[in-house]
Amino acid sequence: MALAAAEILSNLNINGGDWPPNLVKNLHLLSPDQIELAKMLLKMGQSHLFQHWAEPGAEDDQKKAFFAQVAKLNSSYPGGLASYVKTARELLADSKAGKNPYDGFTPSVPTGEILSFGDENFIKFEEVGIKEAQNAAFVLVAGGLGERLGYNGIKVALPAETTTGTCFLQLYIETILALQEASRRLTKGACQKEIPFVIMTSDDTHARTLELLESNSYFGMKPTQVKLLKQEKVACVDDNDARLALDPHNKYKIQTKPHGHGDVHSLLYSSGLLNIWRDAGLRWVLFFQDTNGLLFKAIPASLGVSATKQYHVNSLAVQRKAKEAIGGITRLTHSDGRSMVINVEYNQLDPLLRATGHPDGDVNCETGYSPFPGNINQLILELGPYIEELSKTGGAIKEFVNPKYKDASKTSFKSSTRLECMMQDYPKTLPPTARVGFTVMDTWLAYAPVKNNPEDAAKVPKGNPYHSATSGEMAIYRANSLILKKAGVQVVDAVQQVFNGQEVDVWPRVTWNPKWGLTFSDIKNKVSGSCSISQRSTMALKGRDIFLEDLSLDGALIVDSVDGAEVKVEGSIQNKGWLLESIDYKDTAIPEELRIRGFKINKIEQLEKTYGEPGKYSLKP
Repeated sequence: MALAAAEILSNLNINGGDWPPNLVKNLHLLSPDQIELAKMLLKMGQSHLFQHWAEPGAEDDQKKAFFAQVAKLNSSYPGGLASYVKTARELLADSKAGKNPYDGFTPSVPTGEILSFGDENFIKFEEVGIKEAQNAAFVLVAGGLGERLGYNGIKVALPAETTTGTCFLQLYIETILALQEASRRLTKGACQKEIPFVIMTSDDTHARTLELLESNSYFGMKPTQVKLLKQEKVACVDDNDARLALDPHNKYKIQTKPHGHGDVHSLLYSSGLLNIWRDAGLRWVLFFQDTNGLLFKAIPASLGVSATKQYHVNSLAVQRKAKEAIGGITRLTHSDGRSMVINVEYNQLDPLLRATGHPDGDVNCETGYSPFPGNINQLILELGPYIEELSKTGGAIKEFVNPKYKDASKTSFKSSTRLECMMQDYPKTLPPTARVGFTVMDTWLAYAPVKNNPEDAAKVPKGNPYHSATSGEMAIYRANSLILKKAGVQVVDAVQQVFNGQEVDVWPRVTWNPKWGLTFSDIKNKVSGSCSISQRSTMALKGRDIFLEDLSLDGALIVDSVDGAEVKVEGSIQNKGWLLESIDYKDTAIPEELRIRGFKINKIEQLEKTYGEPGKYSLKP
C-alpha cells in the first residue's frame, strides 16, 4: 500500500512529506482528476479536511463521495474553489479590519424616470412596453422556502390573494401570457413569439416547483417555454483563513449554505440561454422576485422606459422616506474617477452621506421623499450589453461576507460563514459608459412583498410597512380599487381592520385576471357610464372581454368568460356578499396559508356567471 502511494506521488512529482499521511495512504482509491483536486485543496491550505480520514478499506465510499462533492463545488463556482477561497480571505480580512466598502466614494442622486400612475406619460410608456414585451425574457428567482413566513411550502405556491386563491406562480405565468398576447395584437401579430420564462430554483425548491407546474399544466404556458435552472450551494468557511468547514455530522462532507440570488447571472450565462435568446431577436431580460403580487402592474411602463431611454440597466424603484428600511439607488463616484449606480443599503446610505458633506444625512426633499429612490429588486437588462458583460465576468457578481464574530477581537466566528451575492449588484462591474437608470413607481402600485411572519409583522413600528401575507393581500385590493377609481369608478374608501395584530386598510376585494386589465388603457376601455362599488363588495373578473357599464355593486360578483365571449355587466347588483372573518394564526386546524393572513373569507352569497361559449352577452340582474 505504502509502495503504491509512493509510486503515485513520484509519478506526479509530488513531495509526499507535504501531504497529510491519512490522504497519502488513501491515494490509490482516487482517480487522476480527484488527485488533482486534492493537490488544489492542499495548495489552498485545506489539509485539515483529511485529518480524520480512516485507514484504507474503511469508509472508502465516503472518501469518494467527498471528492464528488469537491468536484461539484469546484465546477459550479466561476473560477473554481481556489478563486472562492482567495476571495473569502480578502473579504474576511477587510471585514476584520472594519474596512468600509464605500471608502473614497461620494454619493449623488442618479438619473431616472419618475412615473405618476395614469397620466399621459405613464400611458405612453405602457404602450411602448407592451410592444416591446414580445422581445423580452422573464427570470424569476425562487430559491427560497416560506419558513420565514410561517409557511412550510415553496413561496411561489402561496395564494397572492384568497378571493380567487390564485398562487404567485400562476399570477406570474398568466401575466406573461397576457403580455405575449397583447404584444402580438399591438404589433399586428407579425410573428408568433413565445416569451421565455426561467425560474431559478435551489435544492430546497426545485422538485416542488416542478411539481406545482406539472400538476397545474404549467398554468397554461407551453412546458417548452419554461426552464428551471437550479443554483448550487457554496462552501462554508470556519475562520479568517477561509479554512473550509466540515459538516458537523459528517467528516467527509464540506458544509454548504446558499450563495444568494446573485447566482442567477452565472447560471444564465453557463446555460447558453442568453445566446439562444439573442439569436431569436430578443432584446430584454427582466428579473423579479418570488412574492410581490403587484410587480407586474409596473412592468409595461418600466419596459417602455428602458426602450425609450435605451437603458442597459433599469432598476425598478419606489418612493422611499428618508432612513426607511429599504435600500436606496445611488450613484457612487470614486476619487479615482470610477462611478456606478447601485443599491446602497439604508443603514449604509445615511452614514455615507454624513461622511461626504451632507451633515443631515438622508433627508426628505421637497417632494416629501428621499431623493434616493427605494430599490425593489426588479431589474430590466438590455440583452446585448448584458451578454457582453457576462462574457468578461462569467456571471460572477461582487460578493460580500457577513461573519458573526464571537467577540471584539474578530478572530473566531460563532458559526461558519460563506460568501454571498445579490442579483442587484450586477452593475458593480459595469464600465462608466453603461447607461444605468431607474424607474420610480407609486408604492401602492408596484411593491407589496410577502416576507414576514405574523409575529414579526405585528412588531413593526406604526406607519411602517408590514410586508406580511396580510398586508400583501390587502395591497392587491387597494391597488385594484385605486386603479378603478382612476378609471372613473366610484369606489368607497377602505375601512381599517386588525388581523394578526396588524392594522390594515380593507378596500373592496377587487381582483381580475391579467388579460382583463394589463394596462391602464385596457381598464379604462372596459369601464363606462356611472359605476360604483361599495366597501363590503367583492368582484372577481376572469376573462378578457368583460365590460362594466353603469354597474352599481353592493355584494359579491364573479364573472368567468372564455376568449371570444363579450360580456356587458350593468345595473344594480346587491346580495349578502362575502365577509372577511378573523382567525387565530395559532389555530392549527386552519390551513397555514390562511393562518398567516389572520382572516378567511366566508362566502355567504354572490352573483356568479360563467360564459363558456363565444358570443355577446348581457349580465343585468
